[in-house]
Amino acid sequence: MNAPHIISLGCRMNIAESERMRAMLAGEQDLVVVNSCAVTGEALRQTRQAIRRARRDHPTARLIVTGCAAEIDRAEIGAMDAVDGLVANAAKLDPRAWNVAGDAPANAPARTRAFIAVQNGCDHACTFCVIPQGRGVSRSVAVIEVLREVEAHLLAGAREIVLTGVDLTSWGHDLPGAPRLGVLVGAILDAFPSLARLRLSSVDGVEIDAALFELIAHEQRVMPHLHLSLQHGADLILKRMKRRHLRRDAVELVARLKSLRPG
Repeated sequence: MNAPHIISLGCRMNIAESERMRAMLAGEQDLVVVNSCAVTGEALRQTRQAIRRARRDHPTARLIVTGCAAEIDRAEIGAMDAVDGLVANAAKLDPRAWNVAGDAPANAPARTRAFIAVQNGCDHACTFCVIPQGRGVSRSVAVIEVLREVEAHLLAGAREIVLTGVDLTSWGHDLPGAPRLGVLVGAILDAFPSLARLRLSSVDGVEIDAALFELIAHEQRVMPHLHLSLQHGADLILKRMKRRHLRRDAVELVARLKSLRPG
């Protein structure tokens, strides 16, 4: 292989990070990277399956595993015969972890849709969720850094930007002044009038702020599609999961969103 082969499993965060790794590792040969997922037992099974398949397809390549499974199931993944090494989730976008020099996404291939990770980690302790263990506490990317990455993708030909995060609507809580996600979305739209479409990945309805509701209602470049983190429809289960909403809250949220962008 003249370029690294990157296998991305799981969430849109992994897709965004895989694209950055692809650019950062562009000069590496005979390298396979499995950017793994561990959100469920099935995700872990698929990760192990992907590792074994990658080794069969690339028997002589160096095979490195990163992502949540490399944190949560580190001992078992690291012990697999197919695996040559692990890179910590928190280090996978650091060139020093791979012994390479590079700055993503400057050399990323042109795509119509670009995924940008603006937040990582989660501060909530939902009962059955292992994501905080795999991703750590919530960390936000500063507005100026997000704008630089958006600009790079637009210059490369992107028409649509997808903002991603482990807990996207918590963006800004750890930044000076504690801005909300609506501030970031507004800054992107103001800075880049040529941006055709801006899409949000999974959002927590509890944390959608007033400015974001306003943009959803009146800014046509914000796509009228939201993936809501609801998890369940029964109040008893939601309470046991330690979710921050009840069924009524979800129904009211959907009704409000539909009234803001009918059709």
